[in-house]
Amino acid sequence: MSFVEPAYLERSLGDVVPAVGLALGMPLDDRPTSLVLPEAPAYVVLLIDGLGARLLQRYAHAAPYLSSLLVDQAPGTAGVPSTTATSLTSLGTALSPGTHGLVGFTSRIPGTDRLLNALMWDHDIDPTQWQPNPTAFSRLQALGVTTTVVNKREFATSGLTRAAHRGADFVGADKVGERLAAAVTASTERPSLTYLYDGDLDWTGHRFGVTSSQWLQQLAMIDAEAEQLRETLPSSTRLLVIADHGMIDSPDDRRIDVDEHPALRDGVALLGGEARFRHVYCQQGAVADVAATWREFLGERATVLTRDEVIARGWFGAVAPGVLPRLGDVVVACADDTALMSSRDFPYEMTLVGLHGSLTADEMLIPMLVD
Repeated sequence: MSFVEPAYLERSLGDVVPAVGLALGMPLDDRPTSLVLPEAPAYVVLLIDGLGARLLQRYAHAAPYLSSLLVDQAPGTAGVPSTTATSLTSLGTALSPGTHGLVGFTSRIPGTDRLLNALMWDHDIDPTQWQPNPTAFSRLQALGVTTTVVNKREFATSGLTRAAHRGADFVGADKVGERLAAAVTASTERPSLTYLYDGDLDWTGHRFGVTSSQWLQQLAMIDAEAEQLRETLPSSTRLLVIADHGMIDSPDDRRIDVDEHPALRDGVALLGGEARFRHVYCQQGAVADVAATWREFLGERATVLTRDEVIARGWFGAVAPGVLPRLGDVVVACADDTALMSSRDFPYEMTLVGLHGSLTADEMLIPMLVD
């Protein structure tokens, strides 16, 4: 099974902010990385949600500016799972998922039979306790780097923002032009790191798929946005374009509804994660049987690992003790375009066309483009 391993400490999302700090002359000394970026007094990091490196290569004609930067610029990797909440937290904290603890779209709240939805959050869960580590953004700010997050106003106090990006100045900006202007203004500070997020491509891919005309049109619009940002910034300011993950389309005949196969529910207390990467939480003493059942049923359509096996593979990086119970007792990573649905627990996912979360190249490889 062809999976892409996460390049932690080398060229992953968690390496971006440490590499920017080095390029600004303000290194985070205890956070080594082999990612090297050009020196500059200011960096603007534009994250395009859902723009995998292979998607950009495949549809280069729709994004002439961004695709022109692909020459001699190797891709990086998302962490595991390749999903937004995990990736944005790795970017903001410079930590691997096993350390920062946002280990999926949904994961078990330890000691309960409830899931934390890391995008919607839960009012009972304090983001600063769920993710207690200082963010890399706050550490750069403490070193004297003006660190700014530009995002929609609704995200200003969200659980994910507080877990992943606290310590940076937040500028709310809802429209594209407003966001670009805010990024340009913030980047006039020296030294500075300005982080700008665009989620429209990801939404379009989920709704219509990455082979749709809607997705191609959205890619063309984002390409123009990125080029306009570059043209507006001073030449001394570097623009770094990245993504949090890629995406694949999963056709109906490649989707498995676990609720139509009762054996897949035997011994299972709670189902989490997302359609391409499931955390399976087992009843006491049922782990081995659950793993065996899922392996036999799925065959080559997925890799099924116990928690100990997935930790040994290093998919989550180093795993902190408090994060261990958030991981599934069994973890299931889909191959090719397979998806593991649950009509009972996750009906909304069944309406989506494009999906992500697993370790295929289309999902894991992300652009890291400096201009």
